[in-house]
Amino acid sequence: MPAPTPLRSQMAVLEEINQHFKGTYDFFYLPIDFKNKCNVGYAFINFIEFRAIVPFVCKYHGRRWNNFNSEKVCAITYARIQGKASMISRFQNSSLMDKSGEFRPLLFQSTGVNRGLPEPFPACSQKFNNKSKQRGSHSS
Repeated sequence: MPAPTPLRSQMAVLEEINQHFKGTYDFFYLPIDFKNKCNVGYAFINFIEFRAIVPFVCKYHGRRWNNFNSEKVCAITYARIQGKASMISRFQNSSLMDKSGEFRPLLFQSTGVNRGLPEPFPACSQKFNNKSKQRGSHSS
């Protein structure tokens, strides 16, 4: 297993990505190993339009990150879960949403004049909230 990468915030990674790709994605998440205080060495990014993928791959695949003191290189692969709605569904009921904002998945506007600007993550679904209440009522 590769060694963990020293903690880099999502915003630090996005700062580098945004130099060339601001407004082309609507979801970003850099998972963190909270025990070791390191990112786990991969991230999820959802592009609004497929046309942005090839330039992104050409820019980063097989290359080191400019702003980080690491010998690791970027390797880009397709994720099992695709699309902003699917990513929201995957993470909105996650315990990650209880963490500090800097550790949560990030959403961005997908269209219009606000394209690329941050947007709030939807609250937990009602289904999840009902299960939580049911569990709490049985623990008395």
